Amino acid sequence: MAIITISREMGTGGRNIANRVAEKLGYLLIDGEAIRNVAADYGLTPEAIEQADEKPPAFVEKLDEKTELDLHLIELIILEYALKGNVLIYGRGGQDLLQEIKSVFRVRITAPFEERVERWAEKEWLDPDLARIMVRKSDQQRAGFVRYYFDRDWHDPLNYDLTINTMRMSEDMAVKLICHGIQDSNLVEMKNESKKTLSDLILRKKAEIAILNICKLESQHLDIAVKDGVITLGGHVHSEADRKLVLETVGAIEGIKKVSHKLRVIEYHNNPKDP
Repeated sequence: MAIITISREMGTGGRNIANRVAEKLGYLLIDGEAIRNVAADYGLTPEAIEQADEKPPAFVEKLDEKTELDLHLIELIILEYALKGNVLIYGRGGQDLLQEIKSVFRVRITAPFEERVERWAEKEWLDPDLARIMVRKSDQQRAGFVRYYFDRDWHDPLNYDLTINTMRMSEDMAVKLICHGIQDSNLVEMKNESKKTLSDLILRKKAEIAILNICKLESQHLDIAVKDGVITLGGHVHSEADRKLVLETVGAIEGIKKVSHKLRVIEYHNNPKDP
């Protein structure tokens, strides 16, 4: 079960590199198109994907509640694809979503800002000033997405196994390095263990989605862990009825062997007179 994740900046040529790597290895490329192809099976609309995919929150309460749920559904799609193995996950915070999976080869594709602006202007036949705005906005959105949802610096090289500067490295060499890197013995040896971990991650994601579907985000403070199909819930809810509902909902998820919990009930009193 080999998995590659590619994090890229706009204008680096990351798309061509990802396509060529996937084709050469016979891997399934998981990108926006792959997600859209199965989105309806998960209850996702094209509009929902556009709003949630690689975007930071809007900081509008009702909109962010919906976006949070849609993002979890996108992540579930990615995790279920990853479980099949031999996939290349292009963007979507793949290296963070799969940070517990030791058999993932994490790649970062970068280039200097002005070089990327020039490339994007040429590729899209754009005025350089407009290309500069688009590249900067893309960088800000993707960095904000990773920072908000995964609490990580998008540019930190320690989060990647291989970083490629396409101003100095040719596309051919980039493809060669990635295809060679995925064969490292340290990654190969972790395949079986990683499959079990991925199965647990999928169950945890399904639990998160199920809970979001029944509870208001601002009123629930839960910790969810899954190990070998056994789910453990911690944190607190605001009523005994909420606790019962959460336990029943999670227990009904297919694949969950047992539900263990340390859920506390902390009543929430909303005083309209408070400032």
